[in-house]
Amino acid sequence: MNGKEGPGGFRKRKHDTFPHNQRREGKDASLSSPVMLAFKSFQQELDARHDKYERLVKLSRDITVESKRTIFLLHRITSAPDMEEILTESESKLDGVRQKILQVAQELSGEDMHQFHRAVTTGLQEYVEAVSFQHFIKTRSLISMEEINKQLTFTAEDSGKESKTPPADGQEKQLVTWRLKITPVDYLLGVADLTGELMRMCINSVGNGDIDTPFEVSQFLRQVYDGFSFIGNTGPYEVSKKLYTLKQSLAKVENACYALKVRGSEIPKHMLADVFSVKTDMIDQEESIS
Repeated sequence: MNGKEGPGGFRKRKHDTFPHNQRREGKDASLSSPVMLAFKSFQQELDARHDKYERLVKLSRDITVESKRTIFLLHRITSAPDMEEILTESESKLDGVRQKILQVAQELSGEDMHQFHRAVTTGLQEYVEAVSFQHFIKTRSLISMEEINKQLTFTAEDSGKESKTPPADGQEKQLVTWRLKITPVDYLLGVADLTGELMRMCINSVGNGDIDTPFEVSQFLRQVYDGFSFIGNTGPYEVSKKLYTLKQSLAKVENACYALKVRGSEIPKHMLADVFSVKTDMIDQEESIS
């Protein structure tokens, strides 16, 4: 029998020749080596980054849900008798959304925004859509990205986390400031989604006997479409995809305006919405066939 073989003819493994306590000491030494300690710190850093990413995803989901609820509320303005009441309620809902965005800004404090942008972009786009929809109802104009970013600057007093120890006499209170800036891509995608909501508002307003709103919306959508046409294929891929949907919304609004101008006097006001919905379905079928 070979000297390297154990009883039963099995070959001894290499580490069986070392005593058990020596193997354990070698394992402990390897755990405390600089390489293992470095990888341990890498693991902790990655775990912390993944946990932060998941928290941002949950916040973005909450922002999306609350922004959609605000948009649904604003759609009631076409049939509500008191417009100011709905605008006041929508402003309070948007304040709640901004508190969620404040939590996002606190999570991203000291971090590179672009590393976590994918986690929050959906919520920010929905917020831009809700804010721009409210701004259009108030002013019949488009809110700028600078105005939106100005609303997303928070201080310690805004979050209700003021210092518990009162400042000494003669000392000014220091306020912590958090900012979250909407990126140009998020702004463009939010405005592109706004066009669909304006198209729905146009059809609903016609059903309620409002003849002026469709023409105002049509003129506004043409200006937005012209602006997006200048971007064309030079912008991000998502923007070029939204351009097709924007064109569809504009076509539906223009079709409603055409029917109002040509046949508005022939069709009773309570039937206008049904006529437009039928024509909208016909446009969708023609575009799906082509």
